[in-house]
Amino acid sequence: MRRLIVLLFIISLSHGDPRGVLYQRDRVCNEFSILGIEKFSAAAVIMNSRKYSNATFEEIGHLVKAVVSLAVTCCAKGAAEECYDNGASALTVKSCDPKSTFPKHPGVASCCVHKGLERKLCLADLKQPPKEFPTYVEQSNEEVCAAFKTDAQTFSMRFLYEYSSNYAQTPLPVIINSTESYLSMVKDCCTSNKSTACFLKKRLQRQPLHLLTVMSNRLCSRFASYGADKLKFSAAIMFSQKVPSAGFKDVMTIAEQGTQVLANSCGFHTERNIESELSEHVKQVCLKLSRDERVSTCCKKSSIDALLCLHSMTAAEPIKLPKLQLPTGGELCKKGKNQELDKYMYELTRRNTKLPEVFVDKLYESLADVVEKCCNAENANSCLEKKKTQLSEEIKTYISEGNGLCGDYNKYPFSEFKGRLTKALSSKTPKLKPTKVEELAEERANLASTCCIINAPPVYCKEKINKVMGKMCTQEPCILQ
Repeated sequence: MRRLIVLLFIISLSHGDPRGVLYQRDRVCNEFSILGIEKFSAAAVIMNSRKYSNATFEEIGHLVKAVVSLAVTCCAKGAAEECYDNGASALTVKSCDPKSTFPKHPGVASCCVHKGLERKLCLADLKQPPKEFPTYVEQSNEEVCAAFKTDAQTFSMRFLYEYSSNYAQTPLPVIINSTESYLSMVKDCCTSNKSTACFLKKRLQRQPLHLLTVMSNRLCSRFASYGADKLKFSAAIMFSQKVPSAGFKDVMTIAEQGTQVLANSCGFHTERNIESELSEHVKQVCLKLSRDERVSTCCKKSSIDALLCLHSMTAAEPIKLPKLQLPTGGELCKKGKNQELDKYMYELTRRNTKLPEVFVDKLYESLADVVEKCCNAENANSCLEKKKTQLSEEIKTYISEGNGLCGDYNKYPFSEFKGRLTKALSSKTPKLKPTKVEELAEERANLASTCCIINAPPVYCKEKINKVMGKMCTQEPCILQ
C-alpha cells in the first residue's frame, strides 16, 4: 500500500511525454490488480486526507470515488491507451470547477490558469497547512463495534479519513502502520467473544505505535510551520527553559541534530525510518543533558516514551545569572555564521523560563528585524546604540507582561484569572469604558488559554500574540511590532 500511495498522485503525471504516461498507468494498474478495489480505495483515502487535511469526509469521498473509478475503468482489460491520461485530465478540469465537490484549496484558482501538465503538477503540489487543533476523538469500544458491525466498509473509510487528516504530518510509513494496526484490532476484537479483554491487550500492544504517530505528527507539524532554521531556534529555546543549566554549545548541537532528523524524515513521501532517527536523537539529548535530574529520569524510559517525557517536561525555575546586556553592533553584525542573537535569546530565556516559547518567538522575530535593519544601515553601531535604551525597555515590558499573563493563568482558576485580569486592566487604564476593558480582558484571556501552555500551536499563537502583545509598547515609535 505504501508504494501505491506514492503512485496515487494521479492528477500529477511525473512525465510530459506519452511513455511517462503509460509507465505511470501501468504501475498504478499493477498495484490495483494486486490490492483489489478495497485496499486501493483505502490508500486513496489516506493520501487525500493527508493532502487535504481540512476537507470534509464527503469531499474526500467524492475525490476518492473519482480516483477509484479512473483506475477501474482504465485498468480494465481492453481499455484504450489514452483512457488514463484523458481521465486524469478530466479530474483536473473538475478540480477547477467552482462548483466542484472535490476538496477546496485556496491555491486551486492560481493553478487553474495553467493548462495540461503544468496545471496537473501545480494541483499535485497543493497541500493544506498542518491542523493545529486536532478533532479526532476515539470512540468507546462499544461505539466502535456498533459502527463496525453496522457497516464495516464505511467505518474503515471514515476512520482512515479522520486519523489521516488529524495526523497528516506523520511520515507515511508510520501512518500506514498505525491505521492498519487499528483496523486489525477492531476487526479482531469486535468479532471476539471476549472483546473487552481483546481491546485491552491490543491497545497496549499498539500504544508505542500510536505514540510514535502522535509525536512524529507534532514534530513534523512544527517543522512544516517553522522551517529548519526557525525550528532549530525553537528547539534551543525549549531546552534552555527546561534545562537552564545546560551550555549554549550543547543545546545548539542537540537542536541542530534534531532539526536534521525532521528534515530527513518529515517529507510527504519519505521512506526514512523516523522511529530509529528519533531514538538516536533521544540518545544525544540524554548524552548531553543527563546531568539534569528530570532529563535523567526521562532517559530511563524507552526511546519514544523518553521523547514524550522530554517534550512534556514543564519549564524549570530560572537560575541566578549575571545581568544580561544586549550585544554590540559589531557582535550582532558579524559576517558569516553569526549566532550572537541566538545566544542572547538563549541567555534571556534561561533567565525567563516561564515565558512560553511562542512568546519568545515573537520577541526574537522583532529583535531580528531591528538588528537586520541596523546592520544594513550606513553606521550599524550608531543605529543600534540609538535604539538600545528603547529596546531594553520594550523587552523588559514585553517579558513582564508575558510572564504576568501566563503566570496568573497557570496559578488561578480561569474565572478568577479573568476577574483579576479585568481588575488590573481597569486600574491600568482608568479612562477606558468598562465595555472596552471587558473586550481587552476577553482578548488576553483567550490568548492565555491557548498560548500559555506547553506545545502551544505556533501559527495560531503568532497571530494572536501579534494582535494582543503589539499593544504593549512603552513609547512611539514601537520597535517590537
